[in-house]
Amino acid sequence: MTDQTTNASTTGATTATTTATATGDTAASTSASESPVQTNRPLGVAVIGYSFMGRAHSNAWRNVSAFYPDVPAARMTTLVGRDGSRVQQAADELGWEGTATDWRDVLERDDIDIVDVCTPGHLHAEVTLAALRAGKHVLVEKPLANSVAECEALVAAAADSPGTAMLGFNYRRVPALALARELVQEGRIGRIQQVRLSYLQDWLSDPQAPMTWRLRKESAGSGVLGDLGSHAVDQLHYLLGEHVTEVSGSLRTFVSERPGPNGTEAVTVDDAAWATLHTASGVVASLEVSRVATGRKNAMVIELYGTTGSLRFDLERLNELILTQTPGADARTAGAATILVTEPEHPYVDAWWPAGHVLGWDHTFTSQAADFLRAIATGDPVQASFEDGLAVQRVLAAIETSDGRGGARTETGN
Repeated sequence: MTDQTTNASTTGATTATTTATATGDTAASTSASESPVQTNRPLGVAVIGYSFMGRAHSNAWRNVSAFYPDVPAARMTTLVGRDGSRVQQAADELGWEGTATDWRDVLERDDIDIVDVCTPGHLHAEVTLAALRAGKHVLVEKPLANSVAECEALVAAAADSPGTAMLGFNYRRVPALALARELVQEGRIGRIQQVRLSYLQDWLSDPQAPMTWRLRKESAGSGVLGDLGSHAVDQLHYLLGEHVTEVSGSLRTFVSERPGPNGTEAVTVDDAAWATLHTASGVVASLEVSRVATGRKNAMVIELYGTTGSLRFDLERLNELILTQTPGADARTAGAATILVTEPEHPYVDAWWPAGHVLGWDHTFTSQAADFLRAIATGDPVQASFEDGLAVQRVLAAIETSDGRGGARTETGN
């Protein structure tokens, strides 16, 4: 997500180099070994990080049992952050039982079953690896980590851990996007040939907008490419059911310096990125992401063009899906139809309100928590898996490599 202010226990991130093989988007990051012993008590949850994403995930843990009573019960045990007074204030606001200022202490506790990692990206690998080795169930907010090597290490660690491991690409729980995936799988728009992906925001369009960890490569890993591009690439993989294998790309930093806490500071990541993506089956996708697109607040637009129809989705109108089908259509009435995705027959909607009532961005996190708890209970494959996160990171890394080579077509390794 676009967490600009997340504050969590910080240390240097561990970079590992273990190699693992990416699998399809339905592969589970779970161990072949015996799962952790389950008890009748609610599963104790610790969220690491308490700002933007920490608050979004906390809201999900607070609501999941009310709207998904069929999943295992979860207990909001501990909220973790390095600033004791600020994390206590957040815990009081969000409904946590207790707090901690060192995530390592939390991993040693028997009353913590689930570790939910919502830190800045440079801490994901270290915290997640330790949680997996402690045998915890682990949910990680995207991206999985800041490098392909770190992602490979986490895939391998998840395979060796008795816990369930899942990556938090929450947009997989937008009902309209889940419906789009169903329609693609049913062949409703034929064979997909081309895709347009864009994710545009404007929170950095003002050159005087202050520095944040999101603009430092050492903490963020990359700029908008990793922040928003990861969502777009994951949706492409999710909707198509296949991975990007080759890319050509270009990155641009429009504002090279911004006011920091100690004066002007250099921006070391990208403000915008463009890429052409190719899959093994021949699908070609265009990708554009930006955090300086004036007037666009949170506009992830996905357009899928098939041989017999098309689909269009805009996150700023997330309860709608536009479907066009051509064969046999009456020319007088042919064209795009807007589906209001608010019926109990639509994915995820039946857990919420009566038919016709819209859902919001926050609901996706609650549905994500429910899916995670259900996977813990059943052992079913998770969505998204750590393997999925690795596949996305390979695409992002290839786009960066392509940019450094003047836009040359580059293989992703997927």
